[in-house]
Amino acid sequence: MTKKDPAQAVKSAPGIGQYGSELTPQMLYDKCVALARNLWWTWHPEVHSLFRDLDPIRWRQLDHNPMALLHEFTPERLSHRAAEMILHSRINYYYRRLKEYTAERRRTWAAEHASVLGSMPVAYFSAEFGIHESVPVYSGGLGVLAGDHIKSASGLGVPLFAVGLFYSQGYFKQKLNEHGWQDEEYINTELEHLSMEAARDAQGNPITVQIETRNGSLLAQVHQMHVGRVRLFLLDTDVDGNHPEDRQLTSRLYGGDTRLRIRQELVLGVGGVRALRAMGIQPGVFHLNEGHSAFAPLEVVRLRMQDDGWEFDEALRFVARQTVFTTHTPVPAGHDRFDPGLVEEHLGPLRDQLGITGEHLLSLGRVDPHNEGETFCMTVLGLKMSRRANAVSQLHGHISRRMWAHLWPWKVEDEIPIGHITNGVHVPSWLAWQMRQLYDRHFPDGWTRGMGLPGAWQHIHDVDPGELWETHNALKILLLSFVRRRITRQCRRRQEPEAVVEAARNALEPSILTIGFGRRFATYKRADLVFTDLDRLDAILNNPERPVQLVFAGKAHPRDEPGKHLIQHIANLRHDPRFRDRVVYIEDYDINVCRHMVQGVDVWLNTPRRPLEASGTSGQKVVLNGGLNLSILDGWWAEAYDGSNGFAIGPGRSHRDQAETDRRDAAALYDVLEDQVIPTYYQRDVDGLPPRWIQMMMNSISSLAWRFSAHRMVMDYTQTMYIPAAGGLSCDMERR
Repeated sequence: MTKKDPAQAVKSAPGIGQYGSELTPQMLYDKCVALARNLWWTWHPEVHSLFRDLDPIRWRQLDHNPMALLHEFTPERLSHRAAEMILHSRINYYYRRLKEYTAERRRTWAAEHASVLGSMPVAYFSAEFGIHESVPVYSGGLGVLAGDHIKSASGLGVPLFAVGLFYSQGYFKQKLNEHGWQDEEYINTELEHLSMEAARDAQGNPITVQIETRNGSLLAQVHQMHVGRVRLFLLDTDVDGNHPEDRQLTSRLYGGDTRLRIRQELVLGVGGVRALRAMGIQPGVFHLNEGHSAFAPLEVVRLRMQDDGWEFDEALRFVARQTVFTTHTPVPAGHDRFDPGLVEEHLGPLRDQLGITGEHLLSLGRVDPHNEGETFCMTVLGLKMSRRANAVSQLHGHISRRMWAHLWPWKVEDEIPIGHITNGVHVPSWLAWQMRQLYDRHFPDGWTRGMGLPGAWQHIHDVDPGELWETHNALKILLLSFVRRRITRQCRRRQEPEAVVEAARNALEPSILTIGFGRRFATYKRADLVFTDLDRLDAILNNPERPVQLVFAGKAHPRDEPGKHLIQHIANLRHDPRFRDRVVYIEDYDINVCRHMVQGVDVWLNTPRRPLEASGTSGQKVVLNGGLNLSILDGWWAEAYDGSNGFAIGPGRSHRDQAETDRRDAAALYDVLEDQVIPTYYQRDVDGLPPRWIQMMMNSISSLAWRFSAHRMVMDYTQTMYIPAAGGLSCDMERR
């Protein structure tokens, strides 16, 4: 595609298209809708700014949702506003870019390196997809990882279809009451405000799939979203013909009991495969992102038996060779398990068609096939129904092989066939526009095409240190402005005194070292580790010469009482005079809050109890924007830290006694703050720059940005998993 300069296009007269044709109000409106309907816009800041310029106030109020914004415009009003802001040529330009991007297939990375997938595409199943804050079908890290995966698949041109569930109420909105306690609010999403449409079959009919259970059938309609070149299908049970309780089946993400969970997973796995078939899509590879979708290969086996007359064992062997399974959970309690009665109630009709006994089916979900007291585990099913399995970091690979070694009792631990592909993040989605401009000025033209390779990022060392520092500080000021707006709004909602509101308006200072912590508030993530010794922390945060300030955000699962108590403890520190001006808590952590935090903090704090962090990706987002990581040597950081690109908490060991581990890690955290992080940040040269800190920023970007990008991750999946699963090259991960 020939690169065009939108700045030149803007000089055209309003109402004149890029190629000189008149744009009627309806034509202009239709092009805006076309831009909004493809989530390609979510990783193009210049298109963000286009929509924002239509109405900046409503853009923010509507959670940056272009479809909701456009519903408030008539074609005539939009055309008038576009004329005022000289937007016609910009709209036309980005509309053409989108059309060219989606049409281009031959000059992509996958066309050169993975052509076999052109006729045997990947079907990627995940219970959640975090693409943008305006599409609330995600809760946290797993969904954001899935969203980044399909965005990079789009950018690389990997033929991939994604399958998930549509949650009409999404995950909850978080509000903290006057006591600092988390309250949950569920809000219905208006379908017409989403970049979504009905998926249709070859005859143009909307698709509804049916899944039989022992106590009746479940129906699910299929919605479709375009994410660049990738089509994302979301199944929704809120349809006529379902029982009232089943219409609510997909309303909330990760809510309800085990019966609701198995029914959701039945719709995702079995219903997802049937939806693809109804659209005439014949995948060559099935990628199960975590155990939630592990019922899918059972349905594929049924189809092979039905279509080709195979016996169950023969069909299973074939389908397993096509299936890739990714496990994300190093905690035994985090794997879905169901009792035999639930399995028979929901899988019974499918089992009948497979021609196997109830015990045979249950054995596929048990580590010990003959142990009738063992529950049915979706992760075990995923491992047994696939021939290629991976963890999501090097350390997590070791943990997973140890955890599931009993599935292969004849192998030593190092030979357990679970490899690892470390997670990465979609660079265009998380890279701040200001940093992108800096990179564009100093990196070679077309550098983004190699963002998953090391070469491009080495040019960060050619950037003037002062320019890098100035850009980082500009992003930090934007973060602090965002924080002030948020906490001011929180105070007003709680009807707090005007003096408290005024303090919130002026919270935090740009010149102070700012540390961020944002993630799910599970207890093993130890959000309170830095608050272990409040007297010592007081001395650190309120040092008159080298002060520090903390920004916290995160949600606890609605049924996680210990996690809620952690939030309450941290949020209520605002009542302690020692920490009132040094610790803030932002409500309702989502992609938008995360984006602001990872782009603006000086340091990203991560304190999981090793080795319970499978990978983690928030710190990888910080790398792209010049922030430094301060983390336990767990997950991705265990393989990323080299001594010059961030800070490590402790030596990467755990004590047999959990309390002793926590005590040692807290002491190590305080030590590294006092001895390394704070002195390095505040050590300035004659120009007021921190030279050692800036060098660490450069080292972090050059050594980590490419390694932990989703482009690198998807290339790894394609070459080591997808191509072999599609019948291409042999793979070391294939089980013998």
